[in-house]
Formats: sequence, C-alpha cells, structure tokens
Amino acid sequence: MPTPDEAAVPEWFVQAIATTPEHREVEVEGARVHYRVWGDRALPGLVLVHGGAAHSGWWDHIAPQLHSHRVVALDLTGHGDSGRRDAYDMKLWAREVVAVAEAEELDRPVVLGHSLGGWVALTVGVESPDAVAAVAVIDSPIDRQPPEDERLRDRKRPHRSYPTAEEAMARFRTIPTQDVLLPYVLEHIARGSLRHDSDGWRWKFDPNFWGTRPLLVQLLPQLAGPVALFRCEKGLVTQEMATEMAALVEGHLPVVDLPDAGHHPMLDRPLTLVAGVRTLLAVWPAGA
Repeated sequence: MPTPDEAAVPEWFVQAIATTPEHREVEVEGARVHYRVWGDRALPGLVLVHGGAAHSGWWDHIAPQLHSHRVVALDLTGHGDSGRRDAYDMKLWAREVVAVAEAEELDRPVVLGHSLGGWVALTVGVESPDAVAAVAVIDSPIDRQPPEDERLRDRKRPHRSYPTAEEAMARFRTIPTQDVLLPYVLEHIARGSLRHDSDGWRWKFDPNFWGTRPLLVQLLPQLAGPVALFRCEKGLVTQEMATEMAALVEGHLPVVDLPDAGHHPMLDRPLTLVAGVRTLLAVWPAGA
C-alpha cells in the first residue's frame, strides 16, 4: 500500500518525472550552456526558456507531455547548471537560445518563455527572426521590468549557505509569491535548484544576473513573426494589458487564458498549462 505522501503524488507527475531527459552542453561565447532534451529528432522543435532565478528543471513535468514536439529546455547562463558571466545581456541570452537550437539541429523551432524567459523569447524573435518559427510568452507584463530582476536589484546580497538540502528547500520562495504551490512539484524544483559545495547547500543561480531590460512595449512592435501570449488569471498580465499587447503586434495575437493560474502555472496549474500549450501548438503558428 502506498504511504499517504506517495498517494498524494498523482500518477501523471510520476510518469512525467520518470521520462528522463538527455543532458547536454554547448559553449556560447565563452560560457558553458547546459540543456535538457526530450522527444524524437524527427518532430518539430520547441525550446522552453525558464524565468529568472529558475532553471531548466522547472519544465521536467511539463516537457514530457508535449508529445507533438522535440522539446529542449536550457539553463540560461547564470542559472541552473550553466556557467556564469561577468554581466548578463538579454541579447546574449537570446543568442544562447539560438545556439542550443542549432546544436540540436532544430529547424526553426517555436520558443516559449516564462516571465523573464518571455523577454528572452521575444528578443530571439526580434534579433534572429529567421532562426525561429514563432515565439510565445507566459505571463510577461508589458510595462515593467521582469519581477525577478526587480527583487534581486533590491536585495543586493549574496546567497547564504545551508547545512542541509532540506533546510535550504524550506526557504524556497517564488518571485513573485503565490498562494498555491503543488507540494510534489515544489519539492522537485526546489531540490534541483541547489548545489552543494564545501560550505553547504546554496542556490544555483547567480544573484548578480539582474539588469535593465527593454520593456515588452518596445519589443513587441519589432517582431516580424508570429507571437502568442499565455495569460495567467491570477498572474501579472491583466485583460487590459493583453489587449494593449495585441495592438502592438503585426497581425493576430493568440491569447491562451489559464484559469485560476498564478504567475508560475507550472507550479500551481501544470496540467492546465500543458493543455494550453498542446492546443496552441496544434494549430499555431501555421495558422497565424
């Protein structure tokens, strides 16, 4: 008989996590970029870009369910298991996305980014339009800096170390915070966010990755290809903001509403996010 804790973890999550990705690396302009890969090489490509202070493991329970595509999720430099840089630039992160797609021989993939990753995805669409078929963002607001950048800019202190992984994981917080976090998803993501060194356990991301980014209101009019928006009902993008974003792009802006989802839908409404991405990819960007 399963224990109560085991019974609380749904079978879909167990199966998704059991679908182990391939872990690979590519060097981009002097830094090592780590990424995960799922799916058949013959399938169309999809590149997933995490938010600030996150890592590619945030997609571990999402990517295996996107069966229509070969899915790649990278760690931007300064995050996860990728290297660090003296400074981080949005255009350089965009070049990392393109380099990973080229390393995997993805033919003009769709690029989907969450939060700060949405800025990266849009920058890919602006700077390298011929390298991608389309870009999409998850809850990236139009008129402000990425929330992760704002928090780290104000914080201005290095990571502390923790004697155990469990103590560090108990301190895990999302930026911004949200009311609902599925405990089994949170445990997996928090554990993958840590590295161990001689002083104990620390968060993997570089606390100095923050910077001043171009606003989405500046990026959206520069896009030449298709773009889509995933709007989280309890997130940062309001209905009014989505309408404003649609007015800034050439052509149609598909908007996928994620009911009852917070800013981090992979943490509170992962199956809703999976259903939304599957549905969009079934008809887009070919019908854009």
